[in-house]
Amino acid sequence: MRPPSHTVWSCEPYICRASHKVHGGAAQVKSKERAMEMNEPREGRHFVGKRDDLMNAKRTFKTLEGRDVLILYHQGGFYALDSYCYHAGGKLQTGDIEEIGGTLCIICPKHKYKISLATGEGLCKTIDKTQKPPMPKWFSKGVKQRVHTVTDTNGDVYVELSKMPGWIESDYYQGEEGKEKRAKAEAEAEADEGMESS
Repeated sequence: MRPPSHTVWSCEPYICRASHKVHGGAAQVKSKERAMEMNEPREGRHFVGKRDDLMNAKRTFKTLEGRDVLILYHQGGFYALDSYCYHAGGKLQTGDIEEIGGTLCIICPKHKYKISLATGEGLCKTIDKTQKPPMPKWFSKGVKQRVHTVTDTNGDVYVELSKMPGWIESDYYQGEEGKEKRAKAEAEAEADEGMESS
């Protein structure tokens, strides 16, 4: 089943003024006004491919405005997030996707960090001491990975980069220092693999 011709997957988290909690997700927003907007060229929207091609690929890597972005298709929805894990720059392209504590997450293959596809929150499992007896539970560490908005307009898929203000930890691996650190770590890993195969 294909998504409607004008669907917006908004992955931008937002803060509810009443509860002061961060909300967000792959919520589908549909309206005639929004559909009409999608037909007009907009600054910041980047064409990333045809719906069918992206659905078949499941994961696509793109560099948009100098930012490395991973576009995923999973369980009927598109997601876009910074391509490198906020923790140590691991490539998320090969990470497994699992539901953890009711949240769809990508697991960084490098150190197994769990990241919400919808909000970019990092998840960790710890003991909930408010329960009797204390039980392990998944908790949010807050937004750690920058997520981007994906739109589908008549089979053309676009990504609009996040405009969320402030520093998010995954921003580090998009900058020069982070790119250098990531490249050095990759070179060391390749050298280690070469020594092991000798």
